[in-house]
Amino acid sequence: MTSRERVELALNHREADRVPLDLGASAVTGMHVSSVYALRQRLGLDPPGTPVKVVEPYQMLGEIAPDLMDALGVDVVGLGAPTNMFGFRNDGWKDWTFFDGTPVLVPEAFNTDPEPNGDILMYPEGDKSAPPSGHLPKGGFYFDTIVRQDPLEEDALTAEDNLQEFQPVSDEVVEHYRAGAERLAATGRAILANFGGTAFGDIALVPAPWLKHPRGIRDIAEWYMSTTARFDLVQEIFDRQCAIALANWEKLHRAVGDRVTAVFVTGTDFGTQHGPFISPQAYRDLFKPFHRRVNDWVHTHTNWKTFIHSCGAVSAFLDDFVDAGFDILNPVQCSAVGMDPEILKAKYGDRITFWGGGVDTQGALPFGTPDDVRRQVRDRIRIFGPGGGFIFNPTHNVQAQIPVENLAAMYETLAECREYSHAD
Repeated sequence: MTSRERVELALNHREADRVPLDLGASAVTGMHVSSVYALRQRLGLDPPGTPVKVVEPYQMLGEIAPDLMDALGVDVVGLGAPTNMFGFRNDGWKDWTFFDGTPVLVPEAFNTDPEPNGDILMYPEGDKSAPPSGHLPKGGFYFDTIVRQDPLEEDALTAEDNLQEFQPVSDEVVEHYRAGAERLAATGRAILANFGGTAFGDIALVPAPWLKHPRGIRDIAEWYMSTTARFDLVQEIFDRQCAIALANWEKLHRAVGDRVTAVFVTGTDFGTQHGPFISPQAYRDLFKPFHRRVNDWVHTHTNWKTFIHSCGAVSAFLDDFVDAGFDILNPVQCSAVGMDPEILKAKYGDRITFWGGGVDTQGALPFGTPDDVRRQVRDRIRIFGPGGGFIFNPTHNVQAQIPVENLAAMYETLAECREYSHAD
C-alpha cells in the first residue's frame, strides 16, 4: 500500500494497513529546527555539525527531508507557496548558528545581522529599506510579529485595504504549484496543499509580515474588536476575499488536478485553553458562511479533503465545523477543556478525521519521561485509530528544546503499534 492510499483510506474512515503519519506537511504539523537537528543526530542521518534548513523562518521550522521521512515512515508531503511568511523565497542558502548552537541553513534574504542587543529583526521580502516585520529576541526560538499599522481614520476605512494581499494568482505561481504537485506525486505520498486566501481572520496573517507597507486594520487587538464593532466591514472583506480565493483555486485545480489529497483551508483559532475564543453564534454569523462556501466548492469540483486548524477548546464548534463541510480537524488539542479524546472519537470519529492529537506538545512531550510519551502515544492510537479517521501527528508543531529521548520514544512507539492489529 502506498502512503497516498493509506492516507486516503484514513480520510474516508477506513482502516489501512497502519495509521498514517504526518510530519512537516504544513506550517502547523512541523518541527522546530533545533529538534529536527537533534532527531537527525539521534537517528544517525548526519555527521555532527551538519546544518538543517530553516524552511519556515517565522516559526523556525526545520526541513523534514526525504531521508528523515523514510526513516520515520512519513506518509504526507506539503505543497506550499513559493514564498514564506516574510515574503521571500527559500533559496540561496547560507550558514547560520541558532542561539542554542544548532547549525542551520537559512535563505539568502534571511537577516542574520543582530541588533546591538543581540536581537534579530526580519524584513518583508528581505528588504531592509522597509520597516521590520518580525522580531526574534536574543536567546529566543521564534519570531514575534511587529505590528505596523498607521493610526486608523474610521471614516476612511475600506475593505480594499485589508484585501491588499488577496490578488488574482499569477501564471508564475500556478506553474509553481503545478510543477510541485507533479514532483511530489512521484514520491507516492499524499499531498497536503496550502494555496492560501481562505484563512478568514487568521490572526497570524492579519499583520501581513510579508507586506512592506500593509494598509487597513493590522493591529491584533484592533482586528479582534473589529469582528464585532465593524462587523459589516469585516464581512465585506471576507466576502470579497472568498470570491478571489475561489477564482484562484479554480485555476490551481486545473493545474494540479487530483494529485492533491487534502487542502489547508484555514488556521484561524477559535479556542483558548479553557473554552471558546468566541461564541458559537459569532462563528455561525461571521465565519461559517465562508467556510461553507469554500468547502462546497471543493467538494463539488475536486476530490480534495478540506483541513481546518483551530487550537484549543473547540468542542463547542465541532458540530458547526462538520456542518460547514470540513473533513479534517487539526491539531486536536486533547489537553484543552472539553477535548477528551474518548469523547471526540465517539461523537465525531465517523464524521471528521483527527489529524493530530498523537501526543501533547505542551505536557508529555516536553516535560514527561520517555515512558510517559510511550503511554500517551499508545493510548491515542488505541482511541483514535480504529475505523480510520486518524492521521498521527503531535498536537501542533514539535517545539524547541524537546528532550531527544522523548522524540525517539514518540516515533519508536508509533512504529511499534501503528499497525491496526497492534493498536492495543
